[in-house]
Amino acid sequence: MTISVGDRIPGATLRYQDDAGIQQVGAEELFLGKTVVLFGLPGAFTPTCSAKHLPGYVQNAGAISAKGVDSIICVAVNDAFVMAAWGADQNVGGKVMMVADGNAEFARALGLDFDASGPGLGTRCQRFSMLVENGVVKTLNIEEPGAFEISSAEAMLAQL
Repeated sequence: MTISVGDRIPGATLRYQDDAGIQQVGAEELFLGKTVVLFGLPGAFTPTCSAKHLPGYVQNAGAISAKGVDSIICVAVNDAFVMAAWGADQNVGGKVMMVADGNAEFARALGLDFDASGPGLGTRCQRFSMLVENGVVKTLNIEEPGAFEISSAEAMLAQL
């Protein structure tokens, strides 16, 4: 079942890299007591994700934060090392938290996983964005496969 507006963020183990190394965090912890923009995408270093999706959130981070958002989180079915390297490559700095869902546990819990094994990509996350307040989904934008419109930073900014 796909997550919907009004649902709580499901439990899953996520990872990220910081100066101390790889850290593990429960998904619920990332959203507790905060207003968060979360966006998910099929994969680090992939064409649309690298040319448009992540850069849009990096470029609009200040405007999004000015609307009362505490953090912006990017999640993909990649490992924490890849997400950190992609963040460095994209000059993310502290603007977007790069979170790894290496086993697609979170994507599955959200009901937003899909099989991309045909082109050799395995299980991936659908492209989406959502606004989450204290762990509850307030807005949700799920793209049709291959599309990039409603989950962009500009679309999210217009919804805030």
